[in-house]
Amino acid sequence: MIEKKHIRLGICPIGKFIFSHEDAMVHKQRVLAEMDRLNVDYCTVDEAVPDGMIRDQSHVEPAVKHLKSQGIDALFIPHCNFGTEGAAAMIAKQCGVPVLLWGPRDPAPLPDGSRLRDTLCGMFAASKVLKKLKVPFTYIENCHVEEEAFLRGFSVFMRASRVVKTVRTMRIGFIGSRIDFFWTTIINESELLERFGIQIQPIDLVECINGVKKRAELQEREYREEISQITKWLDLSHVEQQDFLVTSLAFRDELLHLKEQHKVDALAVQSFNSIPRELGPGLGLGLSLAQNSMVLAGESDIHGAVSSLMIQAASSTDEPCFFPDIVSRHPDNENAVLLWHGSGPTALKHPECSIIEMHPPWTLRYLPPSKLSFRLKDGPLTVCRFDGDTGSYQLGVGEGHTVDGPYTREFYTWMEVDDWKAWERDIIEGPFIHHCSAVFDHCADVLIEAVKYIPGLEALTYGS
Repeated sequence: MIEKKHIRLGICPIGKFIFSHEDAMVHKQRVLAEMDRLNVDYCTVDEAVPDGMIRDQSHVEPAVKHLKSQGIDALFIPHCNFGTEGAAAMIAKQCGVPVLLWGPRDPAPLPDGSRLRDTLCGMFAASKVLKKLKVPFTYIENCHVEEEAFLRGFSVFMRASRVVKTVRTMRIGFIGSRIDFFWTTIINESELLERFGIQIQPIDLVECINGVKKRAELQEREYREEISQITKWLDLSHVEQQDFLVTSLAFRDELLHLKEQHKVDALAVQSFNSIPRELGPGLGLGLSLAQNSMVLAGESDIHGAVSSLMIQAASSTDEPCFFPDIVSRHPDNENAVLLWHGSGPTALKHPECSIIEMHPPWTLRYLPPSKLSFRLKDGPLTVCRFDGDTGSYQLGVGEGHTVDGPYTREFYTWMEVDDWKAWERDIIEGPFIHHCSAVFDHCADVLIEAVKYIPGLEALTYGS
């Protein structure tokens, strides 16, 4: 299971003096009851303002002070009868976190023609002031809190908030250096820090290799016991030398250790040539096993690590993401393409794939056997790519699903999309490369929503 950022939600109910305060309190309690049912970690403004309901401009300062003291990561502003639009927008601006705007659907007028609330009207007012103050926000259509529209929109908002927090607090460990002939992975580390707050933590390649060797020596007995289980599903019949598995498991554990030691969220690894030459075969096994429980990007791809952390945060599942190359069009399906080869966790293998194979490399023939060969499972797919050139950054996003296709060595799946030719043009003409990050889930809407809150980043939906 992959660890994801925790989100603490601030709930700031909004009312207005001209409509029923009693009715507004009823809807406040309905919202809180739904939050409890969904097991949301939240705080209210009950300790800051009377009845925990914003009804006046004077409530802004105490509410903001309280919400900031609670360390909120996102802000929910339910409009409970109309809404004090200036106060709502000022609180949102000063909190500086993703903002959710919603209100319950209004009932029919009372028999005498009066109304307890005009929630929809109040949200029109609030959205105008949020725009005026340049505060991005997420909106759920005017509906009842128990409706599917609310639940769906709330899930998108919370996961988008997790993506935003992931970016704002992101630290990526970089083991080694850029592979010399990979000009596509040249990045501007200073710009990532200045614009997005993304920190790159250099990790010495020799430190990593020495750590693997020491770990292999000290823990050989434990690794031998684990190998007896691994060889039940790992076919090494295509590999002449088979004494490398201890080093492979030590490499896995060293990666996990370096993540914790350097307090990073992901690792970008110079996956060739130095590591496999120094440690021998099996690099891919160590990477795939480590990727079952952490985010990794191979081939020195720091932007790839950013992409993977974002899509992992957006996903609604606990499964790990994977990091493939987009390499070939399907020989028979005009809208399908091959996802292949980068780094893929063994946890995502196809259920019919009981045995995973290892072969000598057929591309970089001078390297020892490394990559695992297996078909990925079937299901819905989302892919994304964070990338940029000349100061302009985009997040390319798209959805598809797996389809059958020819076997190829190393891990793979074939993905079908609505219009591959349009995707291909977007990827070619954008700042993107052949690497992407992918999950078995449909979460493009979450990523696009999250980009609203990340200044300096634009979203592109492939094929749109």
